[in-house]
Amino acid sequence: MIITFFTSSMASTAPDVSQDQESIKNSSIKFRSVKTLAESPELTSIPSSYTFTTNPDDELVTDPDDDDPIPVIDYSLLFSGTPDQRAKTIHDIGRACEQWGFFMLINHCVPKSLMEKMVDQVFAFFNLKEEEKQEYAGNKNVTDPIRYGTSFNASMDKVKFWRDFIKIIVHPKFHSPDKPPGFRDTCAEYCRKTRKLGRELLKGISESLGLEADYIDRTMNLDHGLQMIAANLYLPCPQPELAMGMPPHSDHGLLNLLIQNGVCGLQVLHHNRWINVTSTPNCFLVLVSDHLEIVSNGKYKSVLHRAVVSNKATRISVATVIAPSMDTVVEPASELIDNETNPAAYVGMTHKDYMELQRTNHLYGKSVLNQVRI
Repeated sequence: MIITFFTSSMASTAPDVSQDQESIKNSSIKFRSVKTLAESPELTSIPSSYTFTTNPDDELVTDPDDDDPIPVIDYSLLFSGTPDQRAKTIHDIGRACEQWGFFMLINHCVPKSLMEKMVDQVFAFFNLKEEEKQEYAGNKNVTDPIRYGTSFNASMDKVKFWRDFIKIIVHPKFHSPDKPPGFRDTCAEYCRKTRKLGRELLKGISESLGLEADYIDRTMNLDHGLQMIAANLYLPCPQPELAMGMPPHSDHGLLNLLIQNGVCGLQVLHHNRWINVTSTPNCFLVLVSDHLEIVSNGKYKSVLHRAVVSNKATRISVATVIAPSMDTVVEPASELIDNETNPAAYVGMTHKDYMELQRTNHLYGKSVLNQVRI
């Protein structure tokens, strides 16, 4: 099935929705959330500030090809399989990281009930009164423990994105909103499980690169590594063909472990085509991120991905970022570099500086990664 997105010359004339709503008048409201906007009874078309002009090269979207399916990795074979099964799994992980920068992970160690509970708690957070959520709004530093906001960088974005988010730093020190009830306990348990999953998965990735199993864990100082929860709310949009939940981008960090609420919207770029990713129960969507591309000296590619929206369903995604410690200088693994045949392709930069660079740039493509590319 081929789906084509079209831009419209009428988009620029889309009327703006009045901001004279009671919640906007409240002095404690720091910004207008997409949730507030989407639930406005006056909303029949999107404000012009949300109109996203699609690059013609980005308009072709397709479902996965049967001859080139999205890779599926059986996590259990890394530990309970035969030596041959384990070796094949490590090879398949490497192939997926190199050719797709993305794979689906099944038979992992995180209970399905916990994954569903985490999504439910995130939904409950976004359903809090706006005044309660705004307690975490306005934080702009990348080291702020909890940040609630909208778009990507609302103060810089020329076009706003149809999403609200909450970002929570959960390691090396655990943080959590106090509401809704149960959020903290669920988040703590979920983060422990996904942290273990991510670190074990990175051991297999290290081996797939020909490195020692603990190489990435050790050199990226994952004992003190950054782990972040980035939860996104994508509300129904009256003109989904004109808006974008998140534009094409890659992520900071090593891996992004993503779960959803059963509503599709994620698309990944593969062979110059956007591929629809079907939401699969009890499955992690694993995205290779910028710092893994740097460590592998470009052999493994951070995947370009985006979030599209619909006019019918509310989508929730919960991303777990597994990343180096903030003061770790991320650079290509010395074991993978040969100054004559395979020189370093990226300059070293601390993780914190990289995140600051991302925060102060417009989010599109690999704009940040390209700045450290030699």
